[in-house]
Amino acid sequence: MPFHIVLVEPEIPQNTGNIARTCAATGSVLHLVEPMGFRIDDAKLKRAGLDYWHLLDIRTHPCLDDVFAKSEPGTAFFYFTTKAAQVYTDAAYPDGCYLIFGKETAGLPESLLWANPERCVRLPMLDDDTARSLNLSNTVAVAVYEALRQNGFSGLRRSGSMGV
Repeated sequence: MPFHIVLVEPEIPQNTGNIARTCAATGSVLHLVEPMGFRIDDAKLKRAGLDYWHLLDIRTHPCLDDVFAKSEPGTAFFYFTTKAAQVYTDAAYPDGCYLIFGKETAGLPESLLWANPERCVRLPMLDDDTARSLNLSNTVAVAVYEALRQNGFSGLRRSGSMGV
């Protein structure tokens, strides 16, 4: 089962384009929750994804509650935030789970985090308040590949060949 990457109110088209490319290359589903700071046909968004768009399963939602309503019963959700106590590698990501990320300038709503503290995870960073957060597309890539690693990179090509 594919992983689901949810971007709540993404603001920067280049970040979303890079995340779309990661989703396409890993077979993950990309969910975009409105409002967004760009249109889906934005040239900057498309340029970042280049020729991967035909591989992408992308879904838009009017609100985060729509994502929850359309997910399978019993689905696991993980909320990525700098406010979490748990490190992302300490969580177990089952097949088909949803990895949820907030908008670049504000993150996820605190009410959502307070309601799900056991499912909030973070990437460790320097202990310096001026290092507020990592770039969203980098954070998503790290998270997706950890979930894939835990599940044996199921469905992904694990070897390559060097041509002459």
